[in-house]
Amino acid sequence: MKWTAAKIKALKGERKIAILTAYDALTGALVDSAGLPVVLVGDSLANTVLGYETTLPVTMAEMLHHTAAVARGVKEALVIADMPFMSYQPSIAMGLENAGRFIKEAHADAVKIEGGVNRVELISALVENGIPVLGHIGLTPQSVKSMGYRVQGKTSEQARKLMDDAMAVEQAGAFALVLECVPPELGEAISKSLSIPTIGIGAGAGCDGQVLVFTDLLGISDRSVPKFVKKFAHLNPIITEALATYKAEVESGTFPSGEQTY
Repeated sequence: MKWTAAKIKALKGERKIAILTAYDALTGALVDSAGLPVVLVGDSLANTVLGYETTLPVTMAEMLHHTAAVARGVKEALVIADMPFMSYQPSIAMGLENAGRFIKEAHADAVKIEGGVNRVELISALVENGIPVLGHIGLTPQSVKSMGYRVQGKTSEQARKLMDDAMAVEQAGAFALVLECVPPELGEAISKSLSIPTIGIGAGAGCDGQVLVFTDLLGISDRSVPKFVKKFAHLNPIITEALATYKAEVESGTFPSGEQTY
C-alpha cells in the first residue's frame, strides 16, 4: 500500500505516527522496509550529511538531488521534501515553483515548510495546486539567526501565538503539523485542538506522532544531540571498530584470504 497525505491525515486518533528522516536511496529503503509510513527528506541533511553547521546553507539543487535518491529507494512510505531556506520565503510564486520541482523532478509526495500565520497564503496556494503540505511551527531551524535554539511557547503569550499558528496552518489546508521544542502541555493542547495530526520533535508524548533524525536515532554520528533524541542504537563505535579491523587486516596481509579470492 502506498501511503498518501490523505491516509496520514486519517490516522488522527487511530494510531500514533512514526516518522524518520532519510537522505539517500539506502536510508530511504531502510526506513520504508521497517514499515514507517512517512519518510522526511529533512534539510537536516545539511549538517548530518553535507557537513554544514546549520540547515541554512543547503540549496534547492542539493535537496532535489537527495529527495530523488530517497524516492528511488522508497516503495510505500510517503516521501516529504523539506523546502530549504529562501526557497519559498521571498514570494508565493517562488514557493509554488520550487515545491512543484520537488513533485515533478524529485518525485516527492509532499513538501514541508516552516511558519504559521505568516505562511497561510503559501500553504493555501500549494494545496489548491495539488501539492500536499506538512506544516512546521515552534522552534523553526531556518529562523535560527533570530530565534536561536531554544524551547518555544514557554510564556502564555507565546503559547497563544503558537496555538493561533497551528489553527491557521490547519485552516490553510496542511495535512499534518510538526511541533518542535515546545512544552509537552502545549504540544498536547495543540494536538487536541486540531483535526490534523501533530508530529512532535521535542514536544512531548501528547502529539499524534514523532519524528527523529536517522543518524541520531541510530547513534551513527558522534555529534552532540538535543535532549529530545533517544538513541535506539549506538552504531558509531561498532562502525569505527569494523573500519579499524579492516585497516589492520589489509596492512597485515590477512585480508583478502583464500575465502575472498576467485
